Amino acid sequence: MKKLTLALVLMTTAAIANVAAQDADNEALKKRLEPVGQVYLAGAQAAADTGPKGPRTGEQVYQGACFACHGTGALDAPKKGDAAWKPRLAQGMDILKKHAIEGIRAMPPRGTCGDCSDDEIEAAIKFMVEGV
Repeated sequence: MKKLTLALVLMTTAAIANVAAQDADNEALKKRLEPVGQVYLAGAQAAADTGPKGPRTGEQVYQGACFACHGTGALDAPKKGDAAWKPRLAQGMDILKKHAIEGIRAMPPRGTCGDCSDDEIEAAIKFMVEGV
């Protein structure tokens, strides 16, 4: 029985020593993995703070996402205020909005504004067809 008790005490002592050594290794590992510096991007926070605070206007969406094609006529996109909108308008706003959201011909879904809401897309369409 004495031998069994001694063996149990030795195993418990070894296990405790092993746990203590493991904790020390973990602390050393944490220190080695700590960052050695930080990166600061001047203006990054200011840019994040100046993002849209609510729904964008049709003009904001147009300037930010639609202008590349609808401002230049690229890929046969009708320009803002151009008569090429008339046959499209004759189909109705619901069809125009559907095509803008789902994409049509060379225009990808939502144009190039993947984060625009449906209402923002509609506002951009209304902005582009003003005066037609």
